[in-house]
This record gives sequence, structure tokens and C-alpha cells, in this order.
Amino acid sequence: MFIDKIQIYVKAGDGGNGAISFRREKYVAKGGPDGGDGGHGGNIVFRIDEGSNTLLAFRYKRKFIAGNGGNGKGAKFHGATADDLIIMVPRGTLIKDANTGRIIKDLSDDNDFICCKGGRGGWGNKHFATPTRQVPNFAKNGTKGEEKEIILELKMLADVGIIGYPSVGKSSILARISSAKPKIADYHFTTLSPNLGVVSTGGESGFVAADIPGLIEGAADGAGLGHAFLRHIDRCRLLWHVVDISCFEGRDPIEDIIKINTELEKYSPELATRKQIILANKTDALDPELVDIKAFESYVSNNGWELLYVSAATGEGLDKLIQRSSELLSELPPMIIYDAEYEPEDAYVGGGKETTITYEDGVYIVEGDWLFNLMGQINFSDNESLNYFQRILYRSGIFEELEKHGCKDGDTVSIYDFEFDFVK
Repeated sequence: MFIDKIQIYVKAGDGGNGAISFRREKYVAKGGPDGGDGGHGGNIVFRIDEGSNTLLAFRYKRKFIAGNGGNGKGAKFHGATADDLIIMVPRGTLIKDANTGRIIKDLSDDNDFICCKGGRGGWGNKHFATPTRQVPNFAKNGTKGEEKEIILELKMLADVGIIGYPSVGKSSILARISSAKPKIADYHFTTLSPNLGVVSTGGESGFVAADIPGLIEGAADGAGLGHAFLRHIDRCRLLWHVVDISCFEGRDPIEDIIKINTELEKYSPELATRKQIILANKTDALDPELVDIKAFESYVSNNGWELLYVSAATGEGLDKLIQRSSELLSELPPMIIYDAEYEPEDAYVGGGKETTITYEDGVYIVEGDWLFNLMGQINFSDNESLNYFQRILYRSGIFEELEKHGCKDGDTVSIYDFEFDFVK
């Protein structure tokens, strides 16, 4: 089974709590606080799996939770830092925020990506000792790990996309020019999953071609399997549009081209403008009496497409196809890599986050579990970190809620011991 889009839940580990402990040793003076720090929670890390081209591994497992950091102990022992949870995905997978649909990361390079950061370990009481507070009977709890509902969407990395109606010979062409071994049969349905093949152009050079199944009339509207697989053409720089020029089954190659390009236009107007080579396949079975070759060639020429006659059965024209495609790919723009659309503060924006505001002794006190976790990630001595904090408060509606509670310019606001003057 081929799966190329799925929603999962990921959560990084929580940080361990700091310890409250005092050194008590016989004959040792001035023991003092010795509570160790908590360990950091494990991150959620995505890594490329070169041997995979499907998200099938996520069919039955939809929750991924990293380990929590260990709690601190006495004698200044730190809690253990949890291991990162590594999630393997195929190259070309997009990570999207499930709530907004925005792209978090395009996993097309070789670098690991930390999707959710583990919580930081809390400080033990040894950090809170001062000349005037020599017996601190408190420590700091670890912060919560980040969590997200995300969508994994696979968009295959291929230079060339092979499109066309079922049974026109797409899989046969790919099998003939590469080491790919797609299932090939004379049937009228369609291949059930995209097939990738590396096409050699001599030496160590070459390009990747993908047989894109499922394109039939109405595919962009959800007919057949085309709607599910159209996304795999998104990155392709060049399209091979295969038609059955033999017309053995009564198909009209011009009509087929029109219908397939209509589906591309419906799915993405930009995609329909990609460079195309029309491949008139099955020339070995061509009967000139069944096909108006002049009308076909005139139609292709009038639309500005290149035309090549090929035969997957005999290999005719395939060397020329590879050579011409290599030339075009050297001139075309590089493969699309999608930019991130998701900002870090987006995780704190939206409904479902409970916040309470109370007024005590002239101070507006703002509290909430999500705010407590956020405070542990802010460096209040850094202007950039403070600006990030301010953007979250603004976008999450905290400032608006404070105004509704009567907060005015110059009033004091406290968020977990961090105080500031409210400015509208």
C-alpha cells in the first residue's frame, strides 16, 4: 500500500525537575544546598530514510513521544538527559502544521530537523543560595516539551515526471531506461504507486524520473487516484507526456493530451506551464491508416511542445529522449524546495490555550500552562528573545484580554515573576 499523506502527533520530552537537597556529612561543616539540576527532555527529530518512498510506517502508529529528562538528585547529581526520538521519513517529505496547513520544513536536504524541542531541566536549589539566603528550600521545575499535530506530505524528488493515461506505456518506458522494476501489465486501470528510476546519461551523471500514476479525466476533482498523486509532479522540472500513437485501443492521442493537461491546469496553473515533451509511444505497432499523423504533429507543434516517437517495446527513440532531456534539464531552473511558512510563535497562537488573568494588590497576574512553558524558553537578557516574547503575547491575544480586564498604560503586569509596565 502506498501512503503519501498522513497526520500524526509528536511531543518532545519534558525537562526533569531540580532537586531540593542539603549536604549533611558528619564532621563536615557548612554543608549547604546541593540539589542537582533536572535533565533535558528528548527532542523530536526527523531524519531522511533513503530506502523509503512511502509513509506506510505511520499507518498504524500516529503518536510519537520522546522521553522525559531525569530529576535532579542530591550531592549535585544532575538528572539524565533523555535521548532524542528519531523519526525516519522519505526524502521530499513536507512537515506541515495541522491547524494552519503552513509548511514547517521541507525535508529535502541531508540535515536532521528538530521539529519539537525537549523541555529544559529545572535548576536545583544549589543555584538559589545567596549570602542572605543560605538555605533555599525550593528548586525549579523542568519545562514542558513542545508538542504539535502535524501533517506529513510526501512530494517525490524527481527531475522528470512521466504523465499520461493508464496503459499508454509510462511504466514500460521507465523500466526500459532505468533500473526501476514497476509492475507492468496490459490492464486498463492504473499503477497504484509512483515509481522512481535513475536514468544514466553517461559516467556518474544522470537524472531521476518518476512514473506518476492515476491521471484520468476528473483527477483534479478527486476522480480515480489522480488527485492523490498529482502532488508528486510539483517538483518535476520536465514532464514526459506519453500517448499511445498506435491507437490500437481506439484512443485519440490529441484528446488524451487535452484531457490530461486540463487536469494539470485545474490542479495548478503553474504546473501546466512546465516544459513538456510529447512521447508518441508504441510506434512499433503504428498503423498509418488509423492515425492522422499530420494532424497530430500539427497540434503538438502549434502548442509549442517537442515531439519524439518512441517504443518501449523495441527501445526506438529512447536514447534520443534521454539525451534531449539531459540537455533541457541543464537549462531549466533547479528543483523546487519549499520555504518554511511556519513561524516559531505560531505554536502559541490559536484557540485551546487556557489563560487566567487576576488583579491583586495593583498587579495584573497572567497565568497558564502554555505561558509557564514559554517562560522557560525566553532569555530575558536578550533583546531578540524579548521581542519574540512580545510578539507571542500580542498575537495570542494576551494584550487584548488585559485591556478587557481594565489594564491601562503604566499598569504592572506579572507573568510568573516577570513584571513589566503595560503599554498599549
